Amino acid sequence: MAQAQAKFTTFEAYLSCSNDMDIEGRYELINGELVELPPESRLNSTIAVRILLLLVAAGISVELIHPGKCEVQVPILRSNDAANRFPDLVVLRPEHLELTQRRLTITLDMPPPRLIAEVVSPGKTNRDRDYIHKRAQYAAIGVPEYWLIDPVAQTVMVLSLEGEDYREIGVFSGEDAIASLEFTELKLTAGQIFETEI
Repeated sequence: MAQAQAKFTTFEAYLSCSNDMDIEGRYELINGELVELPPESRLNSTIAVRILLLLVAAGISVELIHPGKCEVQVPILRSNDAANRFPDLVVLRPEHLELTQRRLTITLDMPPPRLIAEVVSPGKTNRDRDYIHKRAQYAAIGVPEYWLIDPVAQTVMVLSLEGEDYREIGVFSGEDAIASLEFTELKLTAGQIFETEI
């Protein structure tokens, strides 16, 4: 991962300057420095787009669903945490449409997204980042539901915010219906997320 040469003392300074900088790609802000994220794998991107299509088919407005491009400000809970994340999929609230007209960034002073989903990449570092570090950061900003999608195990873990921590609703696979407390009307099986055709 390449690092941009800018140094920022606050997230607000990063937002202000990065709007004016000619930076391509996605960067996490870590210890005041921009660290470029590697491109998403084809599999992770495909799964995120597949979820988008399934959610739209279930009646959720396509304007509210953003795979891989929505930036979310998160608190720094431990050293070397990123101050922002680019989840594989974010479902916004209707009020975000007005708040994100200039930049698709959810800041700490905004309501949290309704759902964040991460597609887990192989390897202990990636698993720890999604299952431990991002989980704690998303809970800290009050995201009501967090999905962890594991393409290797072909499972979907659904977590629901209870107080300040997530509670596991279930781990779903195959023809199991995904239980969502945030989208109770959702009729979706874990298998549909991993199918090669919709």
